[in-house]
Amino acid sequence: MSLSREDRLLQWLREQLHREGSDRMGDDAALLPKAETAITVDHQIAGVHFPADIDPRVVAQRLLAVNLSDLAAMGAEPRYAFLALSSPPDHDIKSFLRDLLKACRESGVELAGGDLARGPILSATLTLVGGKVPGGKWLRRGAGQPGDRLWLGSPVGQSALGRHLLAGDADFQKSRIRLPPSLASNPRLAAAARRAIRSHLFPSPQIDLGRWLARRRRAAAIDVSDGLSLDLHRLCRDSGVGARLYAEKLPVTPAFLNLCARLQLKPLELMLSGGEDYCLLFSLPASLHPPESFGCTRVGELTRKRSILLVDNGQTGPLAAQGWDHLQSSD
Repeated sequence: MSLSREDRLLQWLREQLHREGSDRMGDDAALLPKAETAITVDHQIAGVHFPADIDPRVVAQRLLAVNLSDLAAMGAEPRYAFLALSSPPDHDIKSFLRDLLKACRESGVELAGGDLARGPILSATLTLVGGKVPGGKWLRRGAGQPGDRLWLGSPVGQSALGRHLLAGDADFQKSRIRLPPSLASNPRLAAAARRAIRSHLFPSPQIDLGRWLARRRRAAAIDVSDGLSLDLHRLCRDSGVGARLYAEKLPVTPAFLNLCARLQLKPLELMLSGGEDYCLLFSLPASLHPPESFGCTRVGELTRKRSILLVDNGQTGPLAAQGWDHLQSSD
């Protein structure tokens, strides 16, 4: 299985830590001994993860959501948050903090501390602490076995489509989405575009699904943040298995396909490598199905042969580990 530049660096770091007797990296959060605690950290940087002039509410809610998604992938119960915020002098810090506190309250998270500083751009880092779900156990990427079924917690590709729109002529200010006339004049395309933009700006972490998975006898899970194909490679590598993914089973709507056609984008490419979906990709024994209320979709299976394949229109071929590589040069 090929590794991204980011994965190669993390593998090197894990090897160094292993030599020192530490082996807590590799999943979506670190597990600390005795304390029964999972800890994850993520950041949002202006100009990288969101437009520099975006509404502070978006940054605050998105910052918490991407961290909650990591805890969901561990089957953890969110508890405490610690914020490190660097902002330019003209940034409305109070609005940001007010919106973050509101989002924390709605998610049952207590903002317990942090640090504030001045900087040239807005950069927010959130550390989130979670506990074990009552009656459950930690979810790990390495728990998959050959014959397990692969499931997606929600559709993928919408966020990448929304990101494309925002990089173009669409905009989000003061809680309103502004679309270019070519889309705004078509009610169906406009509705699809607004849905994609909101999927990108306001992810919905699947904490309840993570809780359910944590109470199963065995399940493997990963947060789909860098792209379905790349994160599938990670889950399979840690589980020591291969996989077969079916393109025709990936959940998709006609509105999504129509908007992609209008924008001359390849829908399958967005679904496989677009990234920032913040849903769960997980495996379960063949006899077990998630409740219909979660809206999950079976998209493939794990295999004994350690190759990762895509079945598309009756053709089977290797699925490349493509997606967002945080350390990849833009050259």
